Amino acid sequence: MKKVMLMAVAILFSAATVFAAHSTNPVADTTKTKKVKPVAKVQYTCTMHPEVISDKPGKCPKCGMTLVEKKPEKKKAEPMKM
Repeated sequence: MKKVMLMAVAILFSAATVFAAHSTNPVADTTKTKKVKPVAKVQYTCTMHPEVISDKPGKCPKCGMTLVEKKPEKKKAEPMKM
């Protein structure tokens, strides 16, 4: 009878451990976090006067045209050296 009681307690303890391990609040997995790209600073320029650069939209001080968003320049590939 003692062996049966001891086995029942061992099974209940094991079951409680399994249920505790599968809690409803999962731990955040840090390996799956999204990497955030740094936000590029938006600049505005005049199509007629590219030397005019502003941090906000508006009018060109030289000609009065509406400033447009400046596109980031793509780097040209360097030729391979052999």
